[in-house]
Amino acid sequence: MPGGTTAQLAYLLLLLMAVGGWVFVEYRGRMGQAMRSAAAWGLIFIGVMAGFGLWSDLQSPLRQQAVVSADGVMIPRAPDGHFHLTLQVNGTPVEFLVDTGATNMVLSQAAARRLGIDPASLAFTGQANTANGVVRTARVRLPEVTLGPWTDRNLPAAVTDGAMDVSLLGMDYLGLYHLEMAGDRMLLRR
Repeated sequence: MPGGTTAQLAYLLLLLMAVGGWVFVEYRGRMGQAMRSAAAWGLIFIGVMAGFGLWSDLQSPLRQQAVVSADGVMIPRAPDGHFHLTLQVNGTPVEFLVDTGATNMVLSQAAARRLGIDPASLAFTGQANTANGVVRTARVRLPEVTLGPWTDRNLPAAVTDGAMDVSLLGMDYLGLYHLEMAGDRMLLRR
């Protein structure tokens, strides 16, 4: 065991002995009450951890959706600080993270599968430099992509072999629109 790990383990053992000693002295003769208190604090701890773990799941339904109007598509900034947009790709809704730093429209493997594209059958001959390093990509064409009243056909996209939770909407697609940023809102117009 490395020295740092041994020191941390010794510290935690010492802390446990101190807390355990205090509990023993404080609750001497009342161990039933001590166990009830320990169970209550344990449940509170588990509840806090569950709430923390579910926080992002609880926020997702609260996220405001894009609003389509005659002026264009207004996208509100999500609580995570990013702009998210759902496009209809071949009639299937696909959530994208609007990424003005990305060149291409990049589909996650899960999104590709939902669109009927088998990532195992693709030739990952391209490369993309990402914040997480270099990933391999495979070029695909999307027959139909719809945002509000606008439908584009035969758009180029890429499928990545990297781990991505959400697809990226890069400048290849965003360049079809006039993009304006104002505070916590992004407006796409044609």
